[in-house]
Amino acid sequence: MKVDMYCEQLCISNLGRGEQKGVSPNKMVRAIRKNYHNNWIVDNIPAASKVEDDTTVTTRYWQGFPVGFIAKDTKRAYVHNHVNIEIQYHSVETEPEKARIVRFTVEPFSIKHDFEASADDDDAEEGMVKGFKVADITNPIESCNPGMSAKQHTRYEMVYARGREPQPASGRVLFTYDVIWTENPELHWASRWDIYLSMDNAIPAKVHWLSILNSLVIVVVLSAMIGAILVRNLRRDFGRYNRLATDEEKAEDLEEFGWKLVHADVFRPPSFSPLLLAVCCGTGAQLFCMSILTVLFSAMGFLSPSNRGALIMAQLLLYVLMGSVAGYVTSRLYKTFKGKSWQKATAAVAFGFPGICFGVFIIMNIVALSQGSSDAVPVTTMIVLLVLWFGISTPLVFFGAYFGYKQEAIEFPVNTSSIPRQIPDQPWFMSVPFSLIVGGILPFGACFVELYFILASVWTDQYYYVFAFLLLVFGILVITCAEITVLFNYFQLTGENYHWWWRSFTTAGSTGLYVFLYSFVYFKQLEANAFATYVLYFGYMALASLGLFLMTGCVGVLSCLVFNKTIFGSIKID
Repeated sequence: MKVDMYCEQLCISNLGRGEQKGVSPNKMVRAIRKNYHNNWIVDNIPAASKVEDDTTVTTRYWQGFPVGFIAKDTKRAYVHNHVNIEIQYHSVETEPEKARIVRFTVEPFSIKHDFEASADDDDAEEGMVKGFKVADITNPIESCNPGMSAKQHTRYEMVYARGREPQPASGRVLFTYDVIWTENPELHWASRWDIYLSMDNAIPAKVHWLSILNSLVIVVVLSAMIGAILVRNLRRDFGRYNRLATDEEKAEDLEEFGWKLVHADVFRPPSFSPLLLAVCCGTGAQLFCMSILTVLFSAMGFLSPSNRGALIMAQLLLYVLMGSVAGYVTSRLYKTFKGKSWQKATAAVAFGFPGICFGVFIIMNIVALSQGSSDAVPVTTMIVLLVLWFGISTPLVFFGAYFGYKQEAIEFPVNTSSIPRQIPDQPWFMSVPFSLIVGGILPFGACFVELYFILASVWTDQYYYVFAFLLLVFGILVITCAEITVLFNYFQLTGENYHWWWRSFTTAGSTGLYVFLYSFVYFKQLEANAFATYVLYFGYMALASLGLFLMTGCVGVLSCLVFNKTIFGSIKID
């Protein structure tokens, strides 16, 4: 530590054949053309990338540094075979002889070294010591010239001096590096992650504020619609339904109309698979509790990206612990639906969505292993996941279901008749496709800007740390889903259609469908051309969209349930 190194030789590597027309390029050329990056870490700090030209020096604090570059004139690939490793440290106040690393920057260069091998040039050697030499450079730059009286670090002017050329990504290549230690008394160890999390203000905060403003506009418009339509109409309906009929009205026997006519059917259990709806709502409630707690803890600063893996571990543990919520919600709804197969319902919520996730994860992991990816999960981690699933989550689901079945069924303000009422023909704008299209586009519009940044953090290695903004957007998303679903629910009941259980679930849940469709649009900028990339990307995006579908669907069902209980409990039933 604190020892500078000057043009140290690392190894000699044969990158393969040169670029020729009609000949398949080597792996290094393909990696450079696909814009591959190196992501190095020192003391848990990721490498920042410094790029220099004749007039400016630019430092980027995300995505590491590129493997190489494509020349603008020749369109040929050149490899970065030299790096300046710049490490800044801050001395410990109480122990001045000790220091902590606070900044890690890599400046890559491409230098064509003409050399003759002078030692074993394997890529790695055990016990390599300072001054390890694998080649004699015949055309050294100043920093690599052992004959120079004063040692110098590699600079931009040396690399791009007259007569110097970059290193093509082919043939035998010598890799070298400099290490530059610099004390930074102003940057404290506790603040070393700040510039990474803000990405050096590459994305201004006003972008997130504009996103929230856009979302608030949607919420205000929806709230105004509910105020203008629901409140006014409901007040008129309450006055009409609760008013005593006069003798003239009784004599004329005026026929009633509107949502009051379905009072004997509105709380009838869903005609299609009450068990499946209860399981979906229970899983959605589990995901909702996990999401709100994760975002809340992150906004409070407990889950920092500087603690690697903390966010995904918190999500996993909270999902497992919220198994009791899934069991309780499923059992209460299923008992309200007068279901008898409570063991089947409890087992479905315990093994349904987790089983789908684990099955997709296994497939994705096999694909990653087939490609030799470092993202592949080892067998021991798989065993840990199974222990969490069967050892903690499943017992908690049955524990919550036990208390749910001990509770009384949800009480409704009106009785349900034994004979279902016939539903009249519905207008086109109350069809299922129309409600799916309109019901999902407004909640998606309220959150798609933050969704873009989240996808960028997941798929392009950018940092996302504006969890306070995310908490606001998440709240707006939930409110928007609840309002649009209640609005459609009122129109549906007014049309004397009492099949609102599944309709409310799919109306709010269609937000997940829009997210999955948006993933196709976002995928275009990833420039992927391997089949494994398609499988991994769309597999995980389908899984995330399914989770969002269940979560927002649960919000829609519970919102409509509260709304229907409120309005039908406010009128007199003969």
